[in-house]
This record gives sequence, structure tokens and C-alpha cells, in this order.
Amino acid sequence: MPIAPRTLIAAAAAMTAAQVALAAPGHATPTADAPSSAAASPGVAVAPYEYLGWGNPQAPASVLSATGVKWLTLAFVLSDGGCNPKWDGSRSLTGSDKTAINSIRSAGGDVVVSFGGWSGNKLGEHCSSASALAGAYQKVIDAYGLKAIDIDIESTEFSNGTVQQRVIDALKTVKSKNSGIKTYITFGTTPSGPDSTGKSLINRGAKAGLAVDGWTIMPFDFGSHSGSMGSVTTAAADGLKNAVKSAYGYSDSVAYSHIGISSMNGKTDESDETVSTGDFQTILSYAKSHHIARLTFWAVNRDRKCGSGESAGDSCSGVSQSAYAYSKIFAQYTG
Repeated sequence: MPIAPRTLIAAAAAMTAAQVALAAPGHATPTADAPSSAAASPGVAVAPYEYLGWGNPQAPASVLSATGVKWLTLAFVLSDGGCNPKWDGSRSLTGSDKTAINSIRSAGGDVVVSFGGWSGNKLGEHCSSASALAGAYQKVIDAYGLKAIDIDIESTEFSNGTVQQRVIDALKTVKSKNSGIKTYITFGTTPSGPDSTGKSLINRGAKAGLAVDGWTIMPFDFGSHSGSMGSVTTAAADGLKNAVKSAYGYSDSVAYSHIGISSMNGKTDESDETVSTGDFQTILSYAKSHHIARLTFWAVNRDRKCGSGESAGDSCSGVSQSAYAYSKIFAQYTG
């Protein structure tokens, strides 16, 4: 099943680097809640992923100043083995990650916190009920005063229908208790859009009345595909739009405003996949044309060329590029 495991490249490094982990919306706006009239800079819709536990991460505040991006998606919050959230399942909410968040805000930016990923213990599986899971999400929201969260639902958390429903129900509680919070759900895709498991997740959300701000696909690690990564990404996004439209009864324009794209920069886990800066331009044009809810990628850590003898992985893209070339393209998106 061609589900995109966005953390596979990072996972090997994560397991060896001091066992750092158990593994590794609405329209763009100048601020989280303001209307999107002629925005002069990207907002929460453009929040590239950065993971701070490994991959030689750049200082987050320096990413903002170098790229024009104003938000970052920090990954990943996982279970510590129970229904308790920690960064990578091991780092306290009050430690270095909080310091990084404070530095981003001091630089005029803000963060989306991402829960889940491909590897490690998932809160959706280790919390026994929707209310307990909502409480775990809430602990992180309260720790940082968050305006947006991302549930990156992959691997066994994604494939288990009971866990899918638990996540949906927990997010309904989060929405009810946190007025205005942006919620994103991120998952893998086929070249033509969500597979049956992805569609099931969307349908569960619609049936529950959960107003997700951005159903977001990861259009890479397909297993096989034809055409450029830019064109296959837009085809998959159209498939996502159709699935969201069907589930919620939205018009095309409203459905587009509730979807997102989370690409990968440079070489992916698949030998036949390289996402070029030209592909990013194609994706950017698509986002601008349809006013999608979210435009992001995995990951800032990789947004630089590899050094001598270094291959694409958790800290470089594997392609010839200038520093932050990919981030600067998506930073042009304003909703």
C-alpha cells in the first residue's frame, strides 16, 4: 500500500543518534486568525516541518529570517509509552523544545505542533479513549498556548479503524475547548488521491461533524508513479479535493479550501522520486490557483545540499540547491 512514511529517511538516524526517539489551514494569513486580504507574508498555511531531535537542525529563528517563512511545524510529539505526550516520546514539554518555540515567537513567528509520524509510539494507540487522547493533546496545547496542531497519522495508527475514530473524536473535543484553533490531519496518498483507508478517515470526520481546517496528503513514497513529481502531486491533491467534497458535501472551491499538500524536498525514500524546485513551483502555482488550506513540506532540516560524501537523508536533500531554496518557494504562498 503506497502510504507515504515521511519519517523513514529520518528514522534510521533517529534510532542511532543516542536513541533520540522511539523513532522519528484555512487560508494563509499574516497571523493565525486574521482574514487573508492581500497578505504580504505567509501565515500558518506555510509552516514547513522541522524536527529538532536529530538531523542537525538549524536554529529555528534563523530559518525564519533566512526564508521569510513565519511559522514552522515542529515534529513529533509521541507517547512516552502511556497516554502522556513527550517530544519523540522522550523529551519533556518544558525542555529544549519549549526554548525553541520561545525563540521562534521572539523572532515574530509561531508554531504548529505535530503529533505522530511514521515511527515510535503513537498517542492515538496508547490513549485508551477519545477523552484521554483529547487530554493528551490538550496538555501540549496548554503548554505552549498553541493556535494550531497537526495530527500526522501514519503506520498502525492510520490503518486501525478504532484508532482513526478515536483521533476524530478527540479532535472534536479539542475544537470545542479551544476556540479558533486550527486542526490539520496529515496522511499518505496514492498518485490519484487517498486510498480506501484515507477516504475512510475523511468520511469518519465528516460523519462526526469534525470541521478539519486542512486534510493534508503526503504525495511522495508512492511505490510507483508516472510523470513529474509536481504533476503527480497536483493529481493526488485533486483526488483529495474530490474525497473531501464527497464526504462533506462541499462545493469545489470550499473543498479546496479544506485540503493541504505536504511534499518532500529533493530525493525521497524511493529511487525514482526526486522532488525538484521546479516541482515546488508547480505545486505553488496549484496552491495559488485553488487557495488550498495548507502548503508545507518535509523538511527544513533537508533544505540544503549534501556535503562531500553525504547522501540524501535527514539533514540534506540530495540535490544541487542553494540553502533554503525550497522554503523560499513555498514562502511565496499567502493563501
